Amino acid sequence: RVYGRAKPNERLIQNLTSPIAGRVETLFVNSAGFSVSKGQLLAYIFSPEFMTAQQELLVTKKMKSSLPELYEAARDKLRFWKITDDQIDAIEQSENIWPGFPVMSPTDGVITSLRVNLGDYISQGTVLFELADFSILRVEFDVYESDLPFLKVGDSISFIFQALPQRKFGSKITIIDPMLDPVTRVFRILTEIKNTEGIVKPQMFATGIIRSKVGNVNDKPLVIPRSAVLWTGKRSIVYVKLAETDRPTFLLREVILGASLGDRYIVESGLSEGEEIVVEGAFSIDAAAQLAGKKSMMSME
Repeated sequence: RVYGRAKPNERLIQNLTSPIAGRVETLFVNSAGFSVSKGQLLAYIFSPEFMTAQQELLVTKKMKSSLPELYEAARDKLRFWKITDDQIDAIEQSENIWPGFPVMSPTDGVITSLRVNLGDYISQGTVLFELADFSILRVEFDVYESDLPFLKVGDSISFIFQALPQRKFGSKITIIDPMLDPVTRVFRILTEIKNTEGIVKPQMFATGIIRSKVGNVNDKPLVIPRSAVLWTGKRSIVYVKLAETDRPTFLLREVILGASLGDRYIVESGLSEGEEIVVEGAFSIDAAAQLAGKKSMMSME
């Protein structure tokens, strides 16, 4: 069982920059959080350079037959600023100079950051907006060091979000972070989900289950409940019931544990299949042994 949260997909976050220098004349989106569609007009930038380029286009249009190279150069200058051919044709047909340079959204998404204000003077390449596409989200889960041997890229993971308890999601592990967080002592594993309906929001908490095979396919590891284990520093011990006695008698035994499986442990050595062990109340039995002066977890030497 792992816990995590949804986050924007870093591959689908982009900065929308200005291809031209000028002054921010009009903002149609004035704060973060707005959803926009591809081709939507976001801002107008007043640029003398852009107005001059349009005048050159209208002048060379009249010399199109005699100086076609000059005419195409004027169009290419506008194309360099990402003005489309349809927009250039519209300028030619209307013979009216656009007062501002149009900034269009290159894709569907959400404005996550507004980097300029109305009236700002900007240079070419200035970031105007940060735009994120939430149609594909990344879900990051935390796993402990002891869980890492069981995980590999491609393992299936099913999870639900706390805000959407009736909706179950399924995916596969795409990335296992190679770096351990030095503060929390956990690794990150990442997966992705399609979010075309937009019902999952970034930072929603998720609870997931990963199913993984332990060791080889034919291995059948011995597992015991976590509650059966007592720890004495570096040692792990359990109480084993002796079958030959008339009344319940328990023997202290050291075991070597493997990886943790949630509320269970894999036993590497010290126990055999079929032996009975104490799973509840082992500490009480050990305390009674200590009071009676018998071998206990405090006197294993």
